[in-house]
Amino acid sequence: MSYRSLRECVDDLAATGQLVTIDQEIDPRLEAAEIQRRVFAAGGPAIYFARVRGTSFPMVSNLFGTIDRARFIFRHTLDGVRRLIAMKADPEVALRHPLRALAATGTALAMRPRRVRNGPVLTHQTTIGQLPQQQSWPDDGGAFIMLPQVYTEDADRPGMAHSNLGMYRIQLSGGRYEANREIGLHYQIHRGIGVHHAAALKRGVPFRVNVFVGGPPAMNLAAVMPLPEGLSELRFAGALMGRRVRMIDRGDGTLPIHADADFCITGTVDPHKQLPEGPFGDHLGYYSLAHDFPVLRVEHVYHRSDAIWPFTVVGRPPQEDTIFGELIHDLTGPLIPTVIPGVKAVHAVDAAGVHPLLLAIGSERYTPYARLERPQELLTQANAILGQGQLSLAKYLWIAAADEAARLDIHDIPAFFAYMLARVDWTRDLHFQTATTIDTLDYSGSGLNEGSKVVIAAAGPVRRTLPNEVPSDLKLPPGWTEPRLAMPGVLVVRGPAAAEVSNLEATCGDMGPREIGGFPLVVVVDDSQFAAASLANFLWVTFTRSNPAADIGGSGAFVRQKHWGCTGSLVIDARRKPHHAPPLEPDAETVRRVDQLAARGGPLHGII
Repeated sequence: MSYRSLRECVDDLAATGQLVTIDQEIDPRLEAAEIQRRVFAAGGPAIYFARVRGTSFPMVSNLFGTIDRARFIFRHTLDGVRRLIAMKADPEVALRHPLRALAATGTALAMRPRRVRNGPVLTHQTTIGQLPQQQSWPDDGGAFIMLPQVYTEDADRPGMAHSNLGMYRIQLSGGRYEANREIGLHYQIHRGIGVHHAAALKRGVPFRVNVFVGGPPAMNLAAVMPLPEGLSELRFAGALMGRRVRMIDRGDGTLPIHADADFCITGTVDPHKQLPEGPFGDHLGYYSLAHDFPVLRVEHVYHRSDAIWPFTVVGRPPQEDTIFGELIHDLTGPLIPTVIPGVKAVHAVDAAGVHPLLLAIGSERYTPYARLERPQELLTQANAILGQGQLSLAKYLWIAAADEAARLDIHDIPAFFAYMLARVDWTRDLHFQTATTIDTLDYSGSGLNEGSKVVIAAAGPVRRTLPNEVPSDLKLPPGWTEPRLAMPGVLVVRGPAAAEVSNLEATCGDMGPREIGGFPLVVVVDDSQFAAASLANFLWVTFTRSNPAADIGGSGAFVRQKHWGCTGSLVIDARRKPHHAPPLEPDAETVRRVDQLAARGGPLHGII
């Protein structure tokens, strides 16, 4: 059995040497976040902040800071959840391994929430202003809840069976919110809460929201799981806990409350009011700017006697949410072939901010009697991938044929790109979707939620040998300088500031019809030394700073039957544009304070 509460988890990590307590008072504005970022980067322990300025509640971070610790937290139940998923992926598993199936049945029995009349979370009440006011980045618009579990129900099908538990950011202070009475509710498109909000508006009924903070760690993982629409996260949380989730049903028409949460904020969304939410330093490594979002009118703030405020920090990957991604892939990877026939694997690349870049391996079965020469079924599979929940927010989808890539590891990114670039034909293998939706947090497009996508599909024999060094006699268009090798076949060059060169096609038009120096892919950046310094830098710069339809060009470009292609090098313009959001930078004074905590005799000495 797993933990009944966050306190049990914290005590267990402390007893096993996986948690460090800081008794010195820590400022929740910037200082706690700077500590978290640096401890995570060092692969350090969970951190318990015993004294937090401005609040009586302790805080804890980095609970999921390493994959080993995350697996330790769920050590008693992960195998059972895997067995359940394996049976869904292949029902014959139950026939081949009946004892495993019997054990998985026990896990399934824990998936039904349990109704109770009371619980620890209702012991005390407080106000929004007395909660920890955690702020991660200097230009954030205020304090935010960083690990919220936002609970809603469907007005068309009320009840826990069709509820949604999601991790949507909550702004506690700042902006134009009325102190202690209003908080900001931000959610991205294609989220379950949006379906519930729309149903309430259509029916003209109050849209009630409960925000849980803390509780058993399984609730946090459940809140970020990409579950099929209509499958309650409470059921998954029960499986992961090995016991039924206790939900307080007071029988008065209000939403159920998680009995074992550390905190619960209850409220109703004002149907006639939206206020600017943000800015907020987000997981792409840039600020998401202030935009109008729903306002939650706060009714009650409950907390248990031994309440702990858990938090994390997001920013340029990797951060702690990277570990969530690893766990999710570990659990759901076997389901991919059952959800999308023909697709063998999909990898949302964390270093590129997850949503901007997907890599996939598919299969070609349309003409098994003929020698494979070009993508066919891959394009059908690509469309199916882009129709799946959060995968639909991807901007770049690179997909290779498994028939020729049987040994290709989708997580070996340099090898995957090398395989693709050796085979891709830029005259036929680029497929754009223009004027469509992208991630709410991605500002590379033409407006909020607005941008484009491109599918790059590669199949067939090797077409070219990839250069693995920059030729000494390389000739570049005027203004392109400092060429560097990012990986075989990929050249990054420094271009003039994007504001000075608005027409990428005109520049590419001067390049002639052939590949530059034999490189099939050229990326124009602001700082080629930085972009080529590491794979992580290349992925982050290239795919967070470009909008495919606007920022892809190429030598020998043409349009034929409304299909765009090029005969030479493909060029991606990954320079920062005037409309892009600013990147995240830490506060210098806060960095100095944390340096002191890490000095000899300080509580973080030897940890960061």
